[in-house]
Amino acid sequence: MTERVVGIGAGAKELATEDMILNIGPQHPSTHGVLRLRLTLDGERIATAEPIIGYMHRGAEKLFEVRDYRQIIMLANRHDWLSAFANELGVVIAAERMLGMEPPVRAVWARTLLAELNRVLNHLMFLGSYPLELGAMTPLFYSFNERERIQAVMEEISGGRMHYMFNRVGGLKEDLPLGWLDRVSAAVAETRRRVPDIENLILHNEIFIARTKGVGVLTREQILQYGVSGPIARASGVDIDLRRDDPYLAYGELPVKVVTRSAGDCHARFEVLLDQLKVSLDLAESCVERLRSLPPGPINQRLPKVLKVPEGHTYAWTENPLGINGYYLVSKGDKTPWRLKLRSASYSNIQVLREMLPGHLVADMVAILGSMFFVVGDIDK
Repeated sequence: MTERVVGIGAGAKELATEDMILNIGPQHPSTHGVLRLRLTLDGERIATAEPIIGYMHRGAEKLFEVRDYRQIIMLANRHDWLSAFANELGVVIAAERMLGMEPPVRAVWARTLLAELNRVLNHLMFLGSYPLELGAMTPLFYSFNERERIQAVMEEISGGRMHYMFNRVGGLKEDLPLGWLDRVSAAVAETRRRVPDIENLILHNEIFIARTKGVGVLTREQILQYGVSGPIARASGVDIDLRRDDPYLAYGELPVKVVTRSAGDCHARFEVLLDQLKVSLDLAESCVERLRSLPPGPINQRLPKVLKVPEGHTYAWTENPLGINGYYLVSKGDKTPWRLKLRSASYSNIQVLREMLPGHLVADMVAILGSMFFVVGDIDK
């Protein structure tokens, strides 16, 4: 037994308290999936935080090795289920680079358009779900209304609502439906008109400001140490965006505006996401106009029944909605890759929680966690 003496009065010593170990998860309503955090608490303040991952691990990288390049696309679009089209791009770009293959111009611009529409869908999800985690229910309905409008045109072209499976090595699965570009223009214009409603509802709300301003500050040094990327990095002043800095698809011909903030807190991360949504709508509109001006032509390359990628290796990275997504492809000349390593954005982004959470109150933990904009399947792969 441990004997404790409690004194009363000015000369009395304070009661010694023991740290409390608290497990958040592995199932918790504030996470997009199954994450576990092991917190050590000193009263209501977090002393240490350890993210424990792997509860959703599917072994995607090993599954890649026993599937051909058509089947891999199906697996690759599932680790970040909010960015399926963007996930597919890295695989097909890597394979095309190894094959020395140039997709048709129409396919390049259509891919760029679909990637930006997918980015809009991803950002709208977090713009609605983050306030929900702080207790505000209304914004979710606004953002899902806009998601449904964009999702309708994505579903029309691909047949899927989440897992599009529309990319192919050499281009896209099939041509754009008749009148589809007009419907995309209408959807983009209407979404742009309604975005200020979401902005006015959330961004200047005094409760939202109180819960997010100065909370969960992430420094530039921490960003660089942990390899954090995407909107989270740019909210801390790290001015990196592969669409501008290492262009792929048609981004080299587009005026990609990179949105940054310097505060690095939860509020800055939300602001970056909101502004990036507007940029993506602008880029989507530019892609539609370019596709209208292109002459009729093929949307893909004719491929052999059994596609074999030449021996060698390459690394293809893309600016996914949540950050840098990379595929390191090693081929021995077979129809399946010898190795396909996936560098997912959320995996790097979530590791920095062990630096961010200590010193904050437990009540602020959900605000910080939600502002990291991660998908757990993207962490666990």
